[in-house]
Amino acid sequence: MKRTLIMVFVGLLIAACTTSPTGRRQLVIFSDAEMSTMGATAFDEMKQQTPVQRDGKVNQYVTCVADAITNTLPAEHRGGWEVVVFDEKSANAFALPGKKIGVHTGLLKVAKNQDQLASVIGHEVGHVMAQHSAERMSMQFVSQSSQQIIGALIGEGAGQQTVMAALGLGSQYGVLMPYGRLQESESDNIGVQLMAQAGFNPQASIELWHNMAAASQGQPPEFLSTHPSHETRISDLQALMPEMQQIYKQARSAGYRPNCTP
Repeated sequence: MKRTLIMVFVGLLIAACTTSPTGRRQLVIFSDAEMSTMGATAFDEMKQQTPVQRDGKVNQYVTCVADAITNTLPAEHRGGWEVVVFDEKSANAFALPGKKIGVHTGLLKVAKNQDQLASVIGHEVGHVMAQHSAERMSMQFVSQSSQQIIGALIGEGAGQQTVMAALGLGSQYGVLMPYGRLQESESDNIGVQLMAQAGFNPQASIELWHNMAAASQGQPPEFLSTHPSHETRISDLQALMPEMQQIYKQARSAGYRPNCTP
């Protein structure tokens, strides 16, 4: 029975392997349809629980930036995105499977122009394109399932709780948190390319993170965080700038010149 359980589990992992837009191997157990349903449900709940900003000018500005990015996506991701501005002070934004984008009004104080806002929206859309929500849920599922399998294999005993506690700690700081940082860095990479190909200046992504660093109240040590430090993000984006500037120039030459006014 134990051997069968392990074989089924390993078979599931092999079948669930896929590749992200950057070529990274991923584990994705949940389907696009499942994730889109969950994303739509979560977005509806968010709209019920958080005040929605009704100012027409603010909504037009945010939607203009979001549309400029989503209109240049690959065909399967293009069109039909719902964009909502939430009256919320935190400098935050998010995108969900099912083509949902949410932007907090607090972000507009940190992202000071259309290009900086595009860097955030591009990053969040990058999470969706790379199936990070499904990947994150899959990792959680595998982590919990593997602990249960190991618990079944070692059996009940005086040391079992200690072993399981250690496994939980190990998976949290050894797998789940670093995996979160990897996803964030990947979305930075995808997002800056999305904004550049839409005609937004990719240099603004670096300016945005300088603003974020100035506005933040301090971060936990990077090894205890699901996000890279501001310094790491800025350094990584600077390394991408020569390539991204070329994409930006090509987009502008092709007529991609967004003009979104706050």
